[in-house]
Amino acid sequence: MNGSEDFFDTNVVLYLLSADTAKADRAEELLALGGTISVQVLNEFVAVASRKLRMSLIEIREVLTPIRAVCAVEPITVETHERALHIADRYGMSIYDALHVSAALLAGCETLHSEDMQDGQVIDRKLTIRNPFAAA
Repeated sequence: MNGSEDFFDTNVVLYLLSADTAKADRAEELLALGGTISVQVLNEFVAVASRKLRMSLIEIREVLTPIRAVCAVEPITVETHERALHIADRYGMSIYDALHVSAALLAGCETLHSEDMQDGQVIDRKLTIRNPFAAA
């Protein structure tokens, strides 16, 4: 398990459970290559999977275990929080999106895969946001 250039937003991980087979397959393809997620991604996944998808914690663990085996997990620290505040202010992002960006930058990632952020946006000349589900 080691980090890479790629960071995955929660929505990409959640698409593993989607009835949209094209998006589920794309998410599986990307995550199988490994990358980085954050503790925030894990927490958001649990919140959505339990509340909206009515999955048990046992089922959630079964999904997250292989993801954690191939993806490095970036902690959320005070440094992550402080950097996220700066990013939120500078780029007009929500604090939650900015926390993903901050974690990706601190992990040394070059690409943040997210369906919810602006495709192609470059943050601090280091991190590019890509929508992995956008038509090629």
